[in-house]
Amino acid sequence: MRHCHSIGAGGIQTTVGGWAEDFAKQVRAEREKLEMYLEGSIGLPKDSADLSRFEKEVRLAKEAGATVLRTVCLSGRRYENFKSEAEWATFKENSLRSIQLAEPIVRKHQVRLAVENHKDWKAAELAQLIQNLSSEWVGVTLDFGNNVSLLEEPMEVIRTLAPFAYSTHVTDMGVMAYDKGFLLSEVELGKGIVDLKEAVSLCQKYNPQVTFSLEMITRDPLEIPCLEDSYWVTFENEKAKDLAKILRLVRDQAFSGALPSVKNLNSEQRLAFEEENVVKCLAYSKKMINYQ
Repeated sequence: MRHCHSIGAGGIQTTVGGWAEDFAKQVRAEREKLEMYLEGSIGLPKDSADLSRFEKEVRLAKEAGATVLRTVCLSGRRYENFKSEAEWATFKENSLRSIQLAEPIVRKHQVRLAVENHKDWKAAELAQLIQNLSSEWVGVTLDFGNNVSLLEEPMEVIRTLAPFAYSTHVTDMGVMAYDKGFLLSEVELGKGIVDLKEAVSLCQKYNPQVTFSLEMITRDPLEIPCLEDSYWVTFENEKAKDLAKILRLVRDQAFSGALPSVKNLNSEQRLAFEEENVVKCLAYSKKMINYQ
């Protein structure tokens, strides 16, 4: 929190697992002193036996001053994790059960749970899940760029999920073709394919209190092998025109120069490279998006 404050950030989103009672109080004191927002990041309850852990983390996050808790259903990527439709169906059932277990607890403590589109749910799938749950305490952490990996254009995703957004991951994405599909990277804000001004405006339209948390992951490009049969295992009735639309975007808006890469950097150099990108993104957001 202190470091983020020192480079100009207005708040943080951070994991809350393993916190002690006194640590939550320390976090609250520091947050209030620095006048920063705080959002938690929490793991969903796996089953009823895991509810006590989940509730403790919700309670401590609230004690520290968090009113929104970001969560994910999948730690990996849909097109890499699942090898059959049956595996995907099981994942969907387990995810819904976990969210249903979590809802009474966040409702009890009046903290909002925000499920991220984390390279798992397509935008319409996640929107339908949230609508079916019909709870004011469960919404979305809207990542601006993740669903490009699922062949969805960023603004289509943002228009679909903004009405449910309780928090955000602000990213800009660079794309380039490769032999099995395309490469995807988080890049400096303003240099990728996301219309950041429209994205921020849409989120604020539906939730004037929403915060904008920069996610500037600096790593080697992700490979999106959408021309391979294995990629399509979990997708039903996908249209050829959706693939064509994304590949046309990759062609027409290919990133200028080389996408960021860290494979030849040591750990200290990687950290310095990411810090440099974070600072540039914060400066861009203040200058170009008028958001701090």
